[in-house]
Order: sequence, then C-alpha cells, then structure tokens
Amino acid sequence: MEKKHDIMLILEGTYPFNSGGVSTWAHMLCNDVKNANFSLYSINASFEQKPKFELSDNVKDVIQVPLWSPLEPQEMINYGKKYHDIVFVKEKNDEAQIKEKFIPIFRRLITSIYSDTRKVEDFDDIMFKMWKYFQKHDYKKTMLNIEVWNTFCSLVKDIISKDNEEASLYDLTLGMRWIYRFLIPISIDVPKVDACHLTISGFPVIPALILKYKYDTPIIATEHGVFIRERLLAINSSEYSFFLKKLLIKFSESITELVYFKADSILSVNKFNIKWEEMYGADSEKIGVIYNGIDHKLFSPKEKPEHLKDVPTVVAAARVFDLKDIITMIKSCDVVRQSIPNVQYMVYGDNNAVPEYTKECMDLISELGLENNFKFAGYHSKPHELFCEGDVSILTSISEGFPYTVLESMSCGIPVVATDVGGVTEALDENCGFICKPKDHVEIGNKVVELLQNQDLREKMGINARRKVLKNFTIDKFIDKYEEAYDRILTKDRREVREPIFIQMGREAMEAS
Repeated sequence: MEKKHDIMLILEGTYPFNSGGVSTWAHMLCNDVKNANFSLYSINASFEQKPKFELSDNVKDVIQVPLWSPLEPQEMINYGKKYHDIVFVKEKNDEAQIKEKFIPIFRRLITSIYSDTRKVEDFDDIMFKMWKYFQKHDYKKTMLNIEVWNTFCSLVKDIISKDNEEASLYDLTLGMRWIYRFLIPISIDVPKVDACHLTISGFPVIPALILKYKYDTPIIATEHGVFIRERLLAINSSEYSFFLKKLLIKFSESITELVYFKADSILSVNKFNIKWEEMYGADSEKIGVIYNGIDHKLFSPKEKPEHLKDVPTVVAAARVFDLKDIITMIKSCDVVRQSIPNVQYMVYGDNNAVPEYTKECMDLISELGLENNFKFAGYHSKPHELFCEGDVSILTSISEGFPYTVLESMSCGIPVVATDVGGVTEALDENCGFICKPKDHVEIGNKVVELLQNQDLREKMGINARRKVLKNFTIDKFIDKYEEAYDRILTKDRREVREPIFIQMGREAMEAS
C-alpha cells in the first residue's frame, strides 16, 4: 500500500468540537478519504474538553488553539517547545528588540491594513517578517508592550484623521485586542505535514502560512460560505462603531486576499463563490468546484413517524444564529398558520450557540402566539431520520455554501423550500422544491402552504429530489474528488498538473448543476 499523505486540516469553531455543515464535511473527509492521514488544527474561542465526534483512525493528532481564553494558548497547551526555552524567551530583556525590530513591522501591518492601494505581496512580506520575529521573541510580552500600544494609537489616529474620523479609547482598546487575538497562531509552531487544507479563507490561514514559509508546504483552501462575504454581512449589521467596523473589514479583506494569493488550489463547494474569490484576487486557474456529497444509503426515504402522520409538519436542521435567519422562518410559520392552523415547525440544532439571538426568536414566537406551532427541538440523535419527520423541509439562511441540509432532505425524498443563497440553486431546482428570496417570509410561507396542501406535488418533487442526489451528490463522488486533489497537489512538479485538474473539475461541476 502506498504511503498516505499527511494533511493538516485547519478549522475554526467547527470540527471536531462543534456540529454544523463544515463539521459534517470534515467528518466525512476524515472518515472516508483513503490516501491521507489528518492532523486537525482546531481554532476555538475557548479550550474544549473533548470532541463531539468519534474520530476516525485517519486522525492522528488534534492541535487545539483557544484564542479567547483568559490564559494564552501557550500557557495551557504544550505545542512542542521545551519548558526551559519558553522560560528563557519570556525572561530575556526584549525592550530594544521590540523597538528596533518589531515596531517597524507592526507599523507596516497597520498601514497596509488601512491602505486603499494595498498590495498582497507586501502584506505577505509583513506576515513573514512577523513570523520570523516571533521565532525568537515572546508574543505576549511583545504585543502588550507600551511602545506597541502607543504606536497603534498614534498611527491609527493619524490615518483616520485624514478622513475626519474619530476613535474613542474603547475603540482603540478593542481594535488592538482583536489584532492581538487574531494573530496569536503566528507565535505557535506547527508540525511538518505534506499539505495544509484550509476550511475557511480567513485568519486560520496563519498556521498554513507558517508551513509555507518554512517548508513551501502546499495550501488547499476549501471555500464553504464565503468568509469575507459573511464577515461583511455580520460586521455591517453589528452595533460596533464606524471605526471598529472599518478596521475589522479592512483586516479581514487583507487576510482573504492573502489566502487566495498563497493557496495552491481553491476548491469551492459551489460556483456561486467563484465571483467572490476572483473579486478578491484569486487566480481563476487555481479555482475548482467539488460539490458536497452525502451517504444516500443512510439518508433515504422512510415512513413518517406515527405521532406526526396527521400533523402538517415542516422540519429544519439549523444552528440557531443570525446567518440562518430563524426570525424569517418564524414569520413564515405565522403566514402558514393562517391557512393551516395546526401546522408544526420543528427546528433541530443547537439553540444555545448565540443565546441573545435565541431569546429574540423566543420573544417573536410569543409575540405572534406561535407557541403551539413552532418548536426548537434541540439535538437529534439520528440526523438521517430527521427530515422524514416532515412533509416539507425549510432553509431560510441569508448565507450558505452548499448546505448539507438541502442535500440530506432531498436524499430522503422530502421537498425543500429554501432561500436563494450560496450554492442552493446548484442543488435544488424547480423540480425538487421552491427557491425564494432571502427574508421574504410571505413568499416562503406561501410556498410551504402550496406543498403542504398538494400531496401529489410533494411526492413528485420528493422523487425528483432523491433522483438528483443519486446522480450528482453521493459521498463516493465527493471523496474521489478530494483524493484526486490531494494526489495532484502533492506530485513533484505541481505546476505541470495544476491546470488539468481544474479544467476537469470545472466541466463536471457545470454538468452536475
């Protein structure tokens, strides 16, 4: 048997400690790819005690990096450095080095982030020099140095004053805190692997950059929901000040451009993402499409449970947070109830992810008097049976990649009412369900009513949906494509094979939709 490739799968807030679409994708990859062993580099808000998933034998290591814990990651976790080396670096006097070596790099970083004519090559050089500096100097001591803080404040104030903008002390403190936290991985050494596989085109690129700088390790970036698009949506709808919004947007854009610049291949889960990738500088020759796949034998049509057979039921599998737009889903339930008083919406998924958003949803349910019609059903122990509890499934997201919930529902023979976001229309068409405008609860509700009141239409769409999955979106096709991608990116001369794989992927992706 040929030696397997060693792949570092880099994740943020997902696998193996949290559920969701990216976690489902990663779990399939780790379980079923036969030509690779995986190290998981898992970036989380805080330290996680144990995985939510049973890990495959293909997973050889899990490196956890908690960014927002009170203690620094290096103070909680051994990343391979000897204790006396850590102590030596922390205790040596670095004042002169911070002023002479680090502050010039830091000034370049801030200037580049705010520049309207920034060049990705310059930003790459800044990250390289910052990584080189932290090979020999302590991250915490450097970043918390008073000279670094003073540099940040004076430089930012000079930059924003040219546009008559202002920043409060709170703004400056939070802005510096973001920079400090996002860049923590640049100080953490990473074990050598054959290739890095990013699952998001954002700040988690940093460990991949380290390996690129040290060993010229190839980088594969899989784009699910477009990182920069979702950041723009979240930031613009936030209550942050103009200063903080601008800083976060510009920093995020700089990082996204760097991901696309450094990646050897960009494997989107849909064609929708490509226009965003090219908008932020991605070379079109690097881009391919590998659609998500599912286990069609597991997700198969089943009888509706006895206790729900006479209840018009709408099911959803969704983590309860703003991008899933559960508010619109609740409003659509109110529309449906006008025609079908005993309709039952059942939403399976984590409803504690964003407590304040869950409270907003619960308040709306109470305000509309939907307590008997709309239920947060929590975790479902058998997700392959979830969709068969309903007559219709629903997705009301304002942003998606290529959602597993749509594929899983289709594979179970359940028609879908979904919003036109991401790659939804590349899976779902008018023969399998209905596509609606995001946030249009009236249109969504009316389409749900149409399906619930028309059994023949439901059955016809369910059959078509199942057939489309079998033809295009099985797990075998999905795994074969990633095995091929790993093999090709790790051949001796990557330049010779890059173009053929993406031409082939592009053509098959077109045919699949």
